[in-house]
Amino acid sequence: MRLWSIHPKYLDTKGLVALWREGLLAKAVLEGKTNGYTKHPQLERFKKHKAPIKAINAYLTEVLIEAQLRGYSFDETKIDFQSASKEIEISSQQLKYEFNHLLKKLKLRDKSLHKKLKKTQRIIPHPLIKSKKGKIESWEKTVN
Repeated sequence: MRLWSIHPKYLDTKGLVALWREGLLAKAVLEGKTNGYTKHPQLERFKKHKAPIKAINAYLTEVLIEAQLRGYSFDETKIDFQSASKEIEISSQQLKYEFNHLLKKLKLRDKSLHKKLKKTQRIIPHPLIKSKKGKIESWEKTVN
């Protein structure tokens, strides 16, 4: 499960569809509707939010907006449209790590998007995410 901290606009089609699907799984976990993935590290930042279900719905709302901008038809009945009252903080190094992780994926599956994104100077986080100075988050399972 990868719940990207970077803005969904950076994701290719495959990445955005996967994010929607995995976000819905995260929502089910937070709502107690599934027994799987309950200890998944990507959920930590949502579990720590004062309103986890509102936060995941706000997160998915932004993913849905990006999908609609691209003309995709994700099932909007799967979420409750929300804007979270409190942002989720992650470190600047986490944001950078995730962006570089995406670049590695794109180098294999979407070379033109990879070429465009590798010129990115300032990485924009997901609208629910606020970046603060710091190291990669402890919940991240880094891959070389």
